[in-house]
Amino acid sequence: MDFKLKFTGVCSMMVEFKLDEDLIVSNVAFTGGCPGNTIGVAKLASGRHVDDIVPDLLGTTCDKRPTSCPDQFAKALIQAKNDVISKRK
Repeated sequence: MDFKLKFTGVCSMMVEFKLDEDLIVSNVAFTGGCPGNTIGVAKLASGRHVDDIVPDLLGTTCDKRPTSCPDQFAKALIQAKNDVISKRK
C-alpha cells in the first residue's frame, strides 16, 4: 500500500512510502527537512520490517522540539501498519 502522511512541528513537511502485506517498508521519500538526514533515514528504513524501525526512531527529539523527522516517520509507520492490518480483516 502507498502512504503519504503530513508532518507537524518539524522541518520535513511529509513522507511517502510503501508498506507491503508483510509490513516491509520501501520507496521512502521525505519532502523538505535536512536532505542528508532524511535520505539517510529513508535508506536505513527501506527493506526493513516496520516493527524493527519504529523502536529505533520513536521518541527522537530535535533540539528543544519534543519531536523530530524520524519521530514523525515512526508515528506515520505505526499509522500505516494499523491501516494494513485493518485491511487484512
